[in-house]
Amino acid sequence: MRVLSCLILFCFVSIECSHPEALYVASDYVYVGSYSQELEGPAVDSSGALYFVNPDHSGSLGRVDADGNFSIFIDHLPSGSTANGIRIDNDGFLFVADYTGHNILKINSMTKEVTVYAHESSANQPNDLTLGSNGLLFASDPNWSKSTGNIWKIKPGKFELIAQDMGTTNGIEISPDGKTLYVNESVQRKVWAIDIDSNQKLANKRLLISFDDFGLDGMRCDVNGNLYITRYGKGTVVKVSPEGEILKEIELKGKKVSNIAFGGKDGRTAYVTLQDRGYIETFRVETPGQAFSTRKKVSLDEIF
Repeated sequence: MRVLSCLILFCFVSIECSHPEALYVASDYVYVGSYSQELEGPAVDSSGALYFVNPDHSGSLGRVDADGNFSIFIDHLPSGSTANGIRIDNDGFLFVADYTGHNILKINSMTKEVTVYAHESSANQPNDLTLGSNGLLFASDPNWSKSTGNIWKIKPGKFELIAQDMGTTNGIEISPDGKTLYVNESVQRKVWAIDIDSNQKLANKRLLISFDDFGLDGMRCDVNGNLYITRYGKGTVVKVSPEGEILKEIELKGKKVSNIAFGGKDGRTAYVTLQDRGYIETFRVETPGQAFSTRKKVSLDEIF
């Protein structure tokens, strides 16, 4: 009987292990309310909590803890401010692109205190942010009415214009090695790769990939440098290699896909905001997001 029990247990474990994890299959993660037309800016902190903007009403921030419980994190930002992109540093501070106040806001995740990190009245917005492992903070800045856009480098108390007269700059990301800035243009449907030199200036702008239809919105890198780009209106996230090759296209349930972030215990869970369903969707990927790896300060050997 004991031998039979061991055989049954062995077969059960073998069957379980023989079923690989389903990757790139979207499902609903959490419902965050019927007001979804401005859902954006997902970012994950070191506790596994997911932050995003404009649930319930414009000017709010939402939070979903690691157990999947949704709550309003900030009900109302200061008057005149509306959030879009979010990035979180290693100390747990939220940096928020305030597109109506022309600010980068800094929010203490413990006290919820909101301060102005930098302000630029001549900026169009800003729209989205990227934060490098070395603390470099860049912001995209589209002018939707003119189909143009800029890129700003953000320092404490200061916006520094480093690229202008582009298309409608939107999704923005730094490569894992910190040497390349990626930025997409929503209306023109182009993704550019630009070198970041030793003086933190931009050079050697080159086209990574372009698309024939639908829009482009937020995007993030994994630890291998692959870009996950949201396709607004198409309802997909496209995975693109550093060489500009499409590796995978993931179908979502909603169509108005606005942004993406990585989290979960191993950094291999993608969280996607959409502006037409009231749900945040999720899917699993092969390799961790680079922001997760940087935040956790672990090596790939530790992850795998």
